[in-house]
Amino acid sequence: MSKRTLFNYFSSGSSNTPENDDNARQQKMTRVEFRCSDIICDPGKRKPIDEYPFAIRDQVKRAYVLRGPTQLANYTFPRKWQSGEWRSFQAHWFESYDWLEYSELKDAAFCLYCYLFFEPGKPEKFGSNIFAKVGYEKWKKALERFNKHADSISHKNAREKCDDFMNQKKSVIRKIYKYDKEEQERYEIRLSSSLDVARFLIMQGEAFRGHYESSSSLNKGTYFELLDWYKGKVEVVKEAYDKGHKNCLMVSHHIQKDLTKACAEEVMTMIMDEIHGRKFSVLIDESRDVSIKEQMAMILRFVSDEGKVLERFVGLQHIERCTVAALKEAIVGMLSSHKLSISMLRGQGYDGASNMRGEFNGVQKLIRDENPYAFYVHCFAHQLQLVVVTVSTSTPAIADFFNYVPLIVNTVGASCMRKDTLLAKHHDTLLQKVENGEILTGRGLNQECSLARPGDTRWGSHLKTLLRILVMWEAIIDVLEIVKKDSIKPTSNGGAFGLIGKMESFDFVFIMHLMIELLSMTDILSRHLQRKDQDIVEAMHLILGVKDSLQDMRDNGWEPLFKKVKTFCEKNEIEVPDMDKEINARGTSARRRQKVTNMHFYHVEVFLAAVDAILSEMNHRFGEVSSELLGCMASLSPKNSFSNFDVDKLVRLAEIYAEDFDIGHIALLPSQLRGFIGRVRRSQEFLGCTELPQCAEIMVRKGMHRSYPLVYRLIELTLILPVATASVERVFSAMSIIKTDLRNKMGDEWLNDLMICYTEKEIFRSISNEKIMKRFEEMKERRMLIPQKIVVCFITISFFYP
Repeated sequence: MSKRTLFNYFSSGSSNTPENDDNARQQKMTRVEFRCSDIICDPGKRKPIDEYPFAIRDQVKRAYVLRGPTQLANYTFPRKWQSGEWRSFQAHWFESYDWLEYSELKDAAFCLYCYLFFEPGKPEKFGSNIFAKVGYEKWKKALERFNKHADSISHKNAREKCDDFMNQKKSVIRKIYKYDKEEQERYEIRLSSSLDVARFLIMQGEAFRGHYESSSSLNKGTYFELLDWYKGKVEVVKEAYDKGHKNCLMVSHHIQKDLTKACAEEVMTMIMDEIHGRKFSVLIDESRDVSIKEQMAMILRFVSDEGKVLERFVGLQHIERCTVAALKEAIVGMLSSHKLSISMLRGQGYDGASNMRGEFNGVQKLIRDENPYAFYVHCFAHQLQLVVVTVSTSTPAIADFFNYVPLIVNTVGASCMRKDTLLAKHHDTLLQKVENGEILTGRGLNQECSLARPGDTRWGSHLKTLLRILVMWEAIIDVLEIVKKDSIKPTSNGGAFGLIGKMESFDFVFIMHLMIELLSMTDILSRHLQRKDQDIVEAMHLILGVKDSLQDMRDNGWEPLFKKVKTFCEKNEIEVPDMDKEINARGTSARRRQKVTNMHFYHVEVFLAAVDAILSEMNHRFGEVSSELLGCMASLSPKNSFSNFDVDKLVRLAEIYAEDFDIGHIALLPSQLRGFIGRVRRSQEFLGCTELPQCAEIMVRKGMHRSYPLVYRLIELTLILPVATASVERVFSAMSIIKTDLRNKMGDEWLNDLMICYTEKEIFRSISNEKIMKRFEEMKERRMLIPQKIVVCFITISFFYP
């Protein structure tokens, strides 16, 4: 290669110069890869295999074979009137033909093996004209066509090619690379140890790679450092790497990603086995990661075989265009990738964003147009936070109070010195109170804490901030006095001076205690709504209970609150105004001479206005509680021995879910409901039952779900209806642990695999290494394979002589 000088760098020479020739010869080919997210689930939408680049064609075939044919479970196949009779696809055909798959788009059947390995022309397509007749001569014509195809030479050849393609032990590469048994055993040790290290890093959410991973590096990254530690502790592992084949050490970055992909696919396999054709609902939310990418997370909510309500995370998806149509397409695509149909959807819950929730053009409306039984419930926890935000600005006095709260927090915590002083002052105050017997000591009491800023999007943050100010009152006043005395800047002096005067006023103390009383009620409800197993019936009871508590506080809460505030003011030497004294109306000019008493201002303009505001917001935000659907579901509440049980309402609930209850079911349902309620009220196990999930578990344990299947179906539909998106928020918290500023270049598929394993740790722990390694070998063509285990069975034969 010619030397590159300054002259020929800037010269515009001809295209046939030596430099240009060298560059042309050294041009790199663009690497083409096939990702699992590129799999097209609907066979009617796939392009022919020949249209894929030759370099990835084998990857495409292997990915589709591992995924298996698209066989929808519990899907209601459309019926067509043809030749004077109704015809439709029959679900039980999937059991007889493992190669058969169904296309929702074209309402037709396809053969997976022929699609992947059929060479001459296009594979055969079974149109809807051969589907089974609903009436006379069921399935005859379709079965003849399927059997004829299964016996055809082309289909048999395609199936044989598939079996040979997936059987790596008989592959040609085994003839090229030959290894003895000892090398294969060392390979198994290396693969197992690499998987152990990968599983540990996945479980802890740690990074795999390092900045400089050379053998001479002092810090080669977590993966290689942990692997070296493993070698030093286990001699067999060290020997396997030292004596092993250098081109098959199983430590490259591609191997790390393949191992993680195998782990994620095994987790998803177990989750799909749990769902097993059940009805489910989706909980969806969006959030930006550290690389400013919009990520959509999906969680499925369903009832397990044991009657337990489960919420399983099924993946992240990057949304490039955050439009309603794109979001709806992404949701349907994620469901299809797991062989789930949107027709099985019975509930959808979002966080309340305009593009997700919109009544006419939102995603929930588009999904309900396609599936009218996918009922939408606005996230109760999010609505409750909106109630809190609205109440914080309900009156001018309360809005002014919350304007000063962030100033206090920022001023006291503006520097490390002030934070240390605050903690030291608070510690001294606690010691003094303990010596005086004012507070009790014990495990978990009087812990060290600091001030927290309130946020409109952080659930419970307003109450947390006010409680910290109340607990650390003396320490905060002392720190503000130190800031006023020692600060050099006049702005800091004046700010601290004004904040001390504001905090030691009756207005501030009264509103602080009032808001703590109100927000304590909503915080209890918020914590209950964030439970994974919370059901919609119990959530409605909790909401009604909070409304009753607020109404009781409005009627009877003034005197206890005023007494508490007065006691606090006397203890901290804060002046209490005369309640009967007339003053100028707050917020008006003195020239207008509008006189009101202090009692009127604090009782009417602050106390009653705040309670009325929160009651009004609760009624407005939780309007779903009064809907017909949830009103019928409330009849299933097991409290007080099913005191709200109403047969007519539950029959109406079954009529609303017309897809799950036909006319015959509706006719049988009243008798099952009466038999169920009679048995439940006689049973001892249901006496202490207060929650619907607990009732479902008892029914499964006693076998009542088989005796009263229609009643249990109603309970299942009630339980899967989403309540809050707290589980999705936990997923985004995990995403902030996995994808950090130092790992902001992480790919979407790599992030999704790590998130699935990290979020579903319980399932991930239960999967054995053997399953993961088997899937790892099937994912790609491997240079070396794990040696096959030979099981020797000893049979004892006894001879009996006469």
